[in-house]
Amino acid sequence: MINPHVSNETAKIKTVVFGLPNRGPVPSLEEAYDAKSYEAVQKGNYPSEQAVIDEMSAVLNVFKKYNIEVLRPKQLDHYNQIFARDVSFVIDDTLFVANLISDRGLETGAFEDIFKSVGDSLELMEAPIRAEGGDIILYNDILFVGTCKKENFGKFKTTRTNYEAVEYLKSRFPHKHVIPIELKKCDTNPTKGILHLDCAFQPVGKDKAIIYTEGFENKSDAGLMQEIFGKNNLFEITPEEDYYMNTNIFSLSPDLVISERNFKRLNTHLTKEWGIAVEEVPYAEISKMGGLLRCSTMPLVRE
Repeated sequence: MINPHVSNETAKIKTVVFGLPNRGPVPSLEEAYDAKSYEAVQKGNYPSEQAVIDEMSAVLNVFKKYNIEVLRPKQLDHYNQIFARDVSFVIDDTLFVANLISDRGLETGAFEDIFKSVGDSLELMEAPIRAEGGDIILYNDILFVGTCKKENFGKFKTTRTNYEAVEYLKSRFPHKHVIPIELKKCDTNPTKGILHLDCAFQPVGKDKAIIYTEGFENKSDAGLMQEIFGKNNLFEITPEEDYYMNTNIFSLSPDLVISERNFKRLNTHLTKEWGIAVEEVPYAEISKMGGLLRCSTMPLVRE
């Protein structure tokens, strides 16, 4: 039996669910359900299966290096199972089963053994609540929830978490400050929209964060982030860095992260300015499918 526990994004990781290197078939433009995948299909540079295997193996080697327990979902045939983050997520001591879009519906069943491993510490999110783990970011007594304008929900494939989820989490965690962050949305151009909140924001260390405020619908949310973290504790990424998903790294502890090896400016800042060590891995090919390191990992137990 596993007792799930996650209160923030950076405490030392003990047990993590890591997606499988199953890319599935290359989708058609009509089948693509995020803007990065749409673009990759359109340009004819969708990642090869071998590239996915190689990149995920590099991350797995880092987990082994630090003796982190790694759980995997069951393998599905001809199905993309890379992005484990969205299927479920832990808040404090409960593992929530997300209500995924129908395009990703089979992924939930592949987590059956993981769900069983937590016993009664499991909770289903059912309609009309819609949420995916990439939109849920924990910062101790603050819970950030990526969402969109109410009138936009359902108009885009990239609208994954609704205001019903925000209200549910407010009632479920009355001791937390639940903050909705409305994100810009676009299904076909990754420079004009944000899929999940972790594609525009993520805490690192103990009191710092990486942020792309141009991905927020409301400028007031950028000001709120400055109030919470302090201006000097925010690393603002550029539009180009956002395109390559620089916010989407993964913390192993407050002092150690896994990051894409091409994130030069970010990685240098983390090490030299913030004293956070960086394990660099190749993950640029997987990023073409709309997710990166945080998207592939679902923490089940942090200290």
